[in-house]
Amino acid sequence: MIRASGLTKYYGKTKAIENVSFSIEKGEIVGLLGPNAAGKTTIMRILTCFLTPTSGTATVNNFDIWEEPEGVQKSVGYLPERNPLYEEMTVGEFLNFVAEIKGVRKKREKIQRISDVMEKCGLLNVEKKLIWKLSKGYRQRVGIAQALINNPPVLILDEPTIGLDPKQIIETRKLIRELAGERTIILSTHILPEVSMTCERVIIINEGKIVATDTVENLTAKLKGGMEITVEVEGEKEKIKECIGSIEGVEEIEFLHGRENINRFTVRTRKDRDIRKELSAKIVNSGFGLLEISLKEMSLEDVFVKLTTEE
Repeated sequence: MIRASGLTKYYGKTKAIENVSFSIEKGEIVGLLGPNAAGKTTIMRILTCFLTPTSGTATVNNFDIWEEPEGVQKSVGYLPERNPLYEEMTVGEFLNFVAEIKGVRKKREKIQRISDVMEKCGLLNVEKKLIWKLSKGYRQRVGIAQALINNPPVLILDEPTIGLDPKQIIETRKLIRELAGERTIILSTHILPEVSMTCERVIIINEGKIVATDTVENLTAKLKGGMEITVEVEGEKEKIKECIGSIEGVEEIEFLHGRENINRFTVRTRKDRDIRKELSAKIVNSGFGLLEISLKEMSLEDVFVKLTTEE
């Protein structure tokens, strides 16, 4: 559905992206993740033919960005980070205007498309409301609706939840998930929970280059080092540390806090050692009270930091 090959873009002598290649299959929701100024928006603008690359190419829905830019643009619904709305129009008027400029001109088809996208995006109750009177969450819904108006097979959403409150984020996330399957979706964000809660796969970009592409689960498994285990134990702090330190594979014991002879530690181990069973038995058999033992899983935040700070 989407193929990028060797995309490079320079603004003067400043490199925005370099040799970016990836593929996205039909029906996937893929997160384009990276720090601010990593090159995410540049990639999206190239894929929507609002910007030409310095070198490299891409196809969207089998249309080449160089040879068939009109076909690309007809195949893509685009929500830029700065949602371009005409605030003096009502929601219905704006969607009618967008339908016209996107080539949906047959009256019956246009009425049906506007009705469909308003229902899908939860806008039927604000059809006659002026856009400037809408909340930020509803404005984002209008932005997604305009991207859907010509029923494109590809949706490209640039920071669709930025500036929204928690309730609006949940509603927008739910809407994006509901659109999955029907369409291929690229979601650009620097907000990590958005990717793990919405996307099936992630492309991580840093300083204009792709540093990883995979599912969140696979990236976590590849990058995970030794275990990080939290234990809460009743007993004397130094004796507990000595007890835990005698277990093979323990590399570090970090004291977190203690109160009334109850002490909490983080235990870090070698990559090839799962010591949880041995650790539990050792603590209990040494006469200490084991109150809690838990494994800290590597989060997307950990993966992101590791990949974007490595030399």
